[in-house]
Formats: sequence, C-alpha cells, structure tokens
Amino acid sequence: MGRYERSAVVAGAASLFLLSGCGLAGTPKALLDETTETMTVTSPMVEQRVMSAQYTCDGAGHSPPIFWSGMPTDTKSVAVVIDDAAAPITPRVYWIVFNISPATSDLQAGALPTGARQARNSTGRVGYDPPCPPAGGSHRYRFTVYALNSKVNQPNGTAMKAAWTAIAQRVIARGRLTATARA
Repeated sequence: MGRYERSAVVAGAASLFLLSGCGLAGTPKALLDETTETMTVTSPMVEQRVMSAQYTCDGAGHSPPIFWSGMPTDTKSVAVVIDDAAAPITPRVYWIVFNISPATSDLQAGALPTGARQARNSTGRVGYDPPCPPAGGSHRYRFTVYALNSKVNQPNGTAMKAAWTAIAQRVIARGRLTATARA
C-alpha cells in the first residue's frame, strides 16, 4: 500500500470515528436510549409488517402515509425519520421531515403538511428517496416519529447531520413502525 493509499485509509477511519458520535455512523444515542417509546406509529402501506412496493423504488416514488398518536401534551413540533439501519452505510436515511405542527397526526402519501421542512437524505437530495431493497432480498425500514420540545431552527434543505443532531437534542418521546420491503 502506497503512502497516499495509507493516508486515505487513515483519513477514512478518522472520519468514521468522528461521525459515529454524531449519529451518522450508527444511531444517535439520544434518539434511541434516552427516549421512551410512548407513541404509536401506523401506516396503511404496511400490511403484516411488509411495506407496499408502491412506496419503494419499484413504485411511483411517493412518500408513504404515516399516522401517529400518543404525543405528550408539551410537544412543540414533530419530526419523522425513515431509515435502514442494516444498510451498508449505516444508517441509510431516506427521509427527514421536521417542524411538523403538533396539531398534525399524520403525513399523507406524497405530501407535506404546511410549515414542515425537509432535510437532505443520504443521497444528498431534499425529500423522500424511495427504499430499494437488494435484488432477491429484503430489508427492514424504520419509520420513526419524534415528539420534540421545540421547533428545529434549521432551513428547508439543511444537511442531514445538522437536522439529525438538532432533532436528537429536542426529543421528548418517540414511536416506531418497522416494515420489511422485498425486491
């Protein structure tokens, strides 16, 4: 291995180490361990824990409908994150939506509520990126809804890491629906 290759490997390892604490190479501790799962998350696109192909790369590419209940009364905003923790780049984030009004209890298919903002996903694009399970295989996707103690002070199109960190700092409750999609 040449000098430049070793430098690239060391730089890559250092980046992974630094990002792991920020939640982009693994799941942020604040989003999992310290938050009680008290909310209920459902979706008509999930039948017997299997995600409808309509909302994957085999479908129209529209975001799925997601419903939630059980938010704490002191919720000031809601965030939704769709990810795949088993992807080769962990986690693979398909969608981050934040600053959803606490009066809202769902996301309709292919639509955003008034005032909601979206962060960039793992592809660097703003909006929903439909999951695409590997050919002949399946993956489990997590649809997590977070109740937050304030709005997230980030613009539409903010970087994934910035949005995820801001959400993690405000979580007071969460709920999750996990579904499998097959190729």
